[in-house]
Amino acid sequence: MQIGLIGLQNSGKSTLFHALTSTTPDPEKHESLKAVVKVPDVRLDELTLLFNPKKKVNATLEIVDIPGLQLSDTSKVKITSDFLNKVRNNDALLHVVRKFRDEAIPHPENTIDVKRDIEFLETEFILTDMALIENRIEKLNKDILKTKTDALQKELALFKKLQGHIEKELPLRILPLDENEKKLLSGYQFLSIKPLIVGVNFDEDSKGEADKTIAELKQLFEESKPEMIPFFAKFEFELSQLSQEEAEVFMADFGISDSALSRILTTAYKLLGLQSFFTVGEDECRAWTVRFNSTAQEAAGVIHTDFFDKFIRAEVVHYDDYTKHGSFPKCKEAGAWRLEGKEYKVKDGDILTIRHS
Repeated sequence: MQIGLIGLQNSGKSTLFHALTSTTPDPEKHESLKAVVKVPDVRLDELTLLFNPKKKVNATLEIVDIPGLQLSDTSKVKITSDFLNKVRNNDALLHVVRKFRDEAIPHPENTIDVKRDIEFLETEFILTDMALIENRIEKLNKDILKTKTDALQKELALFKKLQGHIEKELPLRILPLDENEKKLLSGYQFLSIKPLIVGVNFDEDSKGEADKTIAELKQLFEESKPEMIPFFAKFEFELSQLSQEEAEVFMADFGISDSALSRILTTAYKLLGLQSFFTVGEDECRAWTVRFNSTAQEAAGVIHTDFFDKFIRAEVVHYDDYTKHGSFPKCKEAGAWRLEGKEYKVKDGDILTIRHS
């Protein structure tokens, strides 16, 4: 799964990318940057302490830093087809919006206005999707005149549903769609349908204002309901360059309990409809990624493709039960250990042992 970082020039987007990925900026590189990052999970950390394995393996996500939007010759921010195409290739988006003030780093619009900057890209995505919907409806109408099939009629009805929604200038991501409708639309790569996190970049001196500002922004965007997370890019970058012990002290001095990495990646994971299950043992403790409502057989296939066809049963103990009782035998005694078949719906935090032929 891939998350694209987007935002206006000088928003702190690239600084956040390097903070999230623990990398160092290279002034010679201006193209999109990619990195795979570990999804923090305190449950996996706890299981690793309990089992003391040779290896711990976190779930991962890919982060892409899409180059910041530039000013045109008329001093207006321009949206290019190249930018839109790069955005389309992501499963979710993190829109970095500037709240910090720094005269040495000018804002493209010369003023700080978070609401304006959020609306700018949201509006562009909605207009782009609107044009795609209108073109598709026009083509469907022509195709139906030639061949009036049920499939074409269903697709036309769905696209008219999209059109009625987006003409209200609302993003497609808040339009309720069933699984069949989502499947039908998956190939179109609409921009406003993508899960969106708005990351508001504050300076360190504004820490006390962050929660109030986020609350006010959530009220302003109550209808479209984007996820909003405050962060401090410069602080987060400095934090990413420290050891874990040093980082914990640094965060405590700053007055926060977790990093932007943890908050952003955990939120993105949930927005993408993902959850983790665990496999544990002396060799390895590992978090595996599956979608919500995945079956035990599908989870087995994630571990190894052969396990899907050769699946027999799954031994299941939830993380909460394991940490409560302390061992698999005690979980059995307490009735918290069970055998499940291939149709069992895996829950976030399940510890699975797959029985296979």
